[in-house]
Amino acid sequence: MTDYTDIQYEVNDPVALIRLNRPEKLNALTYHTLGEMRDAVNTATNDPAVVGIVITGNGRGFCSGLDAQTLTEVTSSGGAGRREAQDPNEVPGMFTYLLDVPKPVIAAVNGVAAGGGLVLATMSDIRIASTAASFVTIFLKRGLIAEHGTSWILPRMTTPGRALDLLWRSERIDAQQAHELGIVEFLAEPDDLLDRARGYIEELAASSAPLTIADTKRLVYNHLGVGYREALREADKVQWDAVARPDATEGAQALVEKRQPNFRRLGAE
Repeated sequence: MTDYTDIQYEVNDPVALIRLNRPEKLNALTYHTLGEMRDAVNTATNDPAVVGIVITGNGRGFCSGLDAQTLTEVTSSGGAGRREAQDPNEVPGMFTYLLDVPKPVIAAVNGVAAGGGLVLATMSDIRIASTAASFVTIFLKRGLIAEHGTSWILPRMTTPGRALDLLWRSERIDAQQAHELGIVEFLAEPDDLLDRARGYIEELAASSAPLTIADTKRLVYNHLGVGYREALREADKVQWDAVARPDATEGAQALVEKRQPNFRRLGAE
């Protein structure tokens, strides 16, 4: 898929920028939009020019969740619309595949992130929010539960009590409140948002080895659900695998020569 209608995709080394592009609907999601998003993320993952991915929305919204028509179709199906993952190793849930992407995924939250838009933001690795952004879970006000992994991720970002309050009452919070709760890592003025998100990826590209970025992301998410013994044993194995790679030699040599390292990129060879 290359001719997108619901998103815009561009690459400016080292950043792939994905813009949700249904501004008249506050970038609400349809099945078609979700398909284009997945295709663009796969394209970025396989492109060695891309060190990291930035996702944002066009217009005044980041993403308002499922399109009303799509939501009506889902809720009127009596549960028959459930879609099984094509990959048996893939966990269910909208945007949960972002956790397995071996490159950093940055949500540049420019406006409201509601429902599925909140899922998109929370399943990204880092959230940089415009001071004009806002967040709302909304699920329970639609007769739904905390969907698509939000019951797992929100308590890990804040506290179980804060997560339950956000989910139960579906109270809209602004960017500053989200930052104070730990849901947002960084705040930016609206005009500076994309530059801040791009700059984050550019900093990583200049200083950190993509393979070790991928390793570290995998370890962090894997270790959220295991005890310290299993986590430390896995980390030790991955650590020594990394020591044996050319990137480790390059990193040490760059330190000795007082220069920036030149690490191998990830993507299709």
